[in-house]
Amino acid sequence: MPSYRRLFLFLAAVCLPACWPAYAAAADFSVCTFSAAADCLRSFTPAGAAGALHYYASLDPDAPAATAATATAAGPTKALIAMHGHSRDANKTFEATLRTVRNAGTLGDTLVIAPLFQVPADKAAAGRCNTPGLPAPQSGDLLWTCGSWLEGGRSASGSRIGSFAVMDALVAELVQRWPGLRTITIAGFSAGGQFVQRYAAFAQIGGTAGTLGKVAVRYVVADPSTWLYFDPVRPQFATDGTSVAGFAVPDATACPEMNRWKYGTDDLPAHLGRSAEQARRQYAEADISYLEGALDSNDAKGTAYRVLDRSCAALAQGSFRLQRGLAYAQYDRAVLAPGKQRQVVVVPGCAHDVACVFPSEAARAALIGPSR
Repeated sequence: MPSYRRLFLFLAAVCLPACWPAYAAAADFSVCTFSAAADCLRSFTPAGAAGALHYYASLDPDAPAATAATATAAGPTKALIAMHGHSRDANKTFEATLRTVRNAGTLGDTLVIAPLFQVPADKAAAGRCNTPGLPAPQSGDLLWTCGSWLEGGRSASGSRIGSFAVMDALVAELVQRWPGLRTITIAGFSAGGQFVQRYAAFAQIGGTAGTLGKVAVRYVVADPSTWLYFDPVRPQFATDGTSVAGFAVPDATACPEMNRWKYGTDDLPAHLGRSAEQARRQYAEADISYLEGALDSNDAKGTAYRVLDRSCAALAQGSFRLQRGLAYAQYDRAVLAPGKQRQVVVVPGCAHDVACVFPSEAARAALIGPSR
């Protein structure tokens, strides 16, 4: 570990409680409330998975669970699960989400979790889906490809469990270990946003009401490259290429994959366990918020244009992420769930950067959620 890193961790552990006494008083202070240190990485094995998933946690999940009578005083009432992007930057996403919670002043009441979906080292390098500082996969880890985890794909190891089923198990694990939890927000940025947007339709935690016992489940979708449409319609853009003039059914003969999974609900993988109608109904009833970076609207530096999906199925949704997100929000309000009137929050000054979008004041309400 570089000397500056050790110095930072020492200062975080020794000095920060004195510098920020309100935070220190509100929670059991640890370096994991400020940094994705190695000691913050935990693991668990979903039932029947025959393999482990790792995740960063702001609080120690192995601490004795609070009793029901003392849960509110002894543990968090909220959990914020933050899904990494294509580069699997769980460490960066974890630290950005910690800043979100600190900025909101809810560090003592919010458990922050950042899962890491592992990919074999050689395939991660070849697929350019690796981030410096991530732990290498170990024997016994659940493994995916660079793109399979984000669409609910089965693991390449263990019992070939789907990534959505792993998230189901992680949510259940948190509820069991922290019985004081009342709200769980699952937020994803970029490829993580693709994961969350599709997972909201296929999650098997608490049924269509979006609850797990007394725990409400919320979803935040931020800056995904593509969206899951539940109808064959696609946005018809005005001549400015940004505003949506309406929705129509395009001729799919030139792009047969336009309505196939993961862009549509044709040819759904059987292991997802939902029909197209069931998925649509569950998504329409879920508690979902949308975030978009205001500058994520072209191919300029900072927009991660290199990894933007530019297939014909993706381009049918719009040219860039902001346009696609605004169009989907309009589709949601006009076609999918008119009664919800979900809004998309456009975060000023941010392109395609979780460290800009998540800690912003504009994103705070969506990520932190209401008190329960």
